[in-house]
Amino acid sequence: MSHTTSTETPPPRAQDNHHDGDGDDDDYVPYVPVRKRKEAQYERIASRYNQRLPATVAAANGKDRVRDHKARAESEDDSEDDRAAGPRSTVNLVEQAVELRKQQLASGMEKTEEEKRLEEEAKILEAHKQKKQLASAAELAQGIQYTEAMRTSWHPPAHIRAKTPEQHEQLREKFHIIVEGEDVPPPIPTFKEMRIPKPILDYLKSKNIKKPTPIQLQGLPVAFSGRDMIGIAFTGSGKTLAFSLPLIMLALECEGKLPLIQGEGPVGVILCPSRELARQTYENISAICQVLERAGHPLLRTLLCIGGISMHDQQHTLSKGVHMVVATPGRLQDMLEKQKINFNICRYLCMDEADRMVDMGFEEDVRNIMSFFRHQRQTVLYSATMPKKIQDFARSALVKPVVVNVGRAGAANLDVIQEVEYVKDEAKIIYLLECLQKTAPPVLVFAENKHDVDDIYEYLLLKGVEAVAIHGGKTQEEREYAIRSFKSYKKDVLVASDVASKGLDFADIQHVINYDMPKEIEDYVHRIGRTGRSGKTGIATTFINMGCSEQILLDLKHLLREANQRIPPVLLALDDPMDHISTSNVPGGRLRSCTFCGGLGHRITECPKLEAHRRAQMAGRTGRGDAEGHRGGEL
Repeated sequence: MSHTTSTETPPPRAQDNHHDGDGDDDDYVPYVPVRKRKEAQYERIASRYNQRLPATVAAANGKDRVRDHKARAESEDDSEDDRAAGPRSTVNLVEQAVELRKQQLASGMEKTEEEKRLEEEAKILEAHKQKKQLASAAELAQGIQYTEAMRTSWHPPAHIRAKTPEQHEQLREKFHIIVEGEDVPPPIPTFKEMRIPKPILDYLKSKNIKKPTPIQLQGLPVAFSGRDMIGIAFTGSGKTLAFSLPLIMLALECEGKLPLIQGEGPVGVILCPSRELARQTYENISAICQVLERAGHPLLRTLLCIGGISMHDQQHTLSKGVHMVVATPGRLQDMLEKQKINFNICRYLCMDEADRMVDMGFEEDVRNIMSFFRHQRQTVLYSATMPKKIQDFARSALVKPVVVNVGRAGAANLDVIQEVEYVKDEAKIIYLLECLQKTAPPVLVFAENKHDVDDIYEYLLLKGVEAVAIHGGKTQEEREYAIRSFKSYKKDVLVASDVASKGLDFADIQHVINYDMPKEIEDYVHRIGRTGRSGKTGIATTFINMGCSEQILLDLKHLLREANQRIPPVLLALDDPMDHISTSNVPGGRLRSCTFCGGLGHRITECPKLEAHRRAQMAGRTGRGDAEGHRGGEL
């Protein structure tokens, strides 16, 4: 086999580094690493490119070098740039690039690193937006678009309307209410001025609800006016009343004008992501309806539509016409397809915990449900955590929406004292008993999966603790028994998965224990929101260790900092890329949150939830899948 010769000396073999023992070192060639030889070759090429080639030299070197030089010149942007570089041929390219960058910065042409990053985040968010609108299939097919908001017979009192916009804004600033939208209805500081019937006012007083919370103060007038809205407020702030009262008032007005008969209704529907939350909302609405009936008003019939219960038990309600429906998406879709109910006169749609429903894969179910509407409806969306991605998606279904925001979307309730403890996995179950001694019962314990829930429940029973458990793998009877016995104070501890973290209202919960840190910061906010409700204070204890992802720990660190809580040393020791970002350059002096999940400890480019969403899409799934064993689109 023949070998070609090389212009460079090949590296000596390993054995060439040894002397042959005759003492002659003159032929020894030192070994030169490949990297250094490559660098030397690059330097020679660069030095040739930085030198101009005079015509005489080019001619002497032959036509080939002239052609090569012309090809390099033609590869530049244009001939003017080439001529401009001519007089500065003695300055190397790196120095020219540095000087050009300075000129661009001085002239405002060059974007800052933050501007570039914001552009990159906007592109990522746009790429992962839901392409389909949250609207009826018939409306999309026919190109129907509503341009005007719905009108109602309700209007604010004259003295409220007489106030100036500046006075309304002062009231909003007092309660830290931020509104967006056109022609926003004015905030009203009392329930009486909202023209709510006296029996309901008396009922609210009996529940120690004497004045509206900030989300009710602005959200109720918006909903009473018939406007589409997005309501964002921390957990325990009274969102349920803010979307239930407008539906009750609408149903009362419709029944007073023309009573419903069999086959008619509902007037409005409330969608909830879990069975327990739907039942809780149903019970609250039913209690107000009973108060109205005792006061001489017409009977308003409410239908509970969830999996795990027999609809035959509610046949008497269906036989007389239904005013209101509280449902989970799967069972409601089934009832509509079987024509048990219809949306022919339905004018009100509310989605409670709207962002969680989209995350849990209910998006298609909701879109199918909306296809049963025959005309325009008022759409109201509420949640404690609603990132910009979900808000943009929600606006596709709304007409001139009003966004009512009390605090930052995804912020923790300031009435909750957050304590974070570093506990190894093997010590969790033992340390849990110590944490239960912090406060008197009732206490709520959260765990990520149902196997941990069962293990904790059995351990507490062995230790003599009165406990019950709830997760998606239990039957509906078991779940209802657990919730009922815990709410009635027959049991001291409720061990639950995240099925109990979204919207459920437990009275007098003083302590929430997170047996593990959830994978998403939104779930953490919902968990600790089960305490510190209605102006009361509470404690949330969270176990963390090195098994938690660094990203979720950074989110937790910034959430604690935002709420002025103590940050444990283990979180302070984390390498935090957000620490170098000054809040003085951020509007409002606040760190920019991830636009996909709302976490403060990262940007969308490092979002763990976005990565999980990508993996789910690659696997051919939507949303979060069957994390709790839900059937038909409901937990």
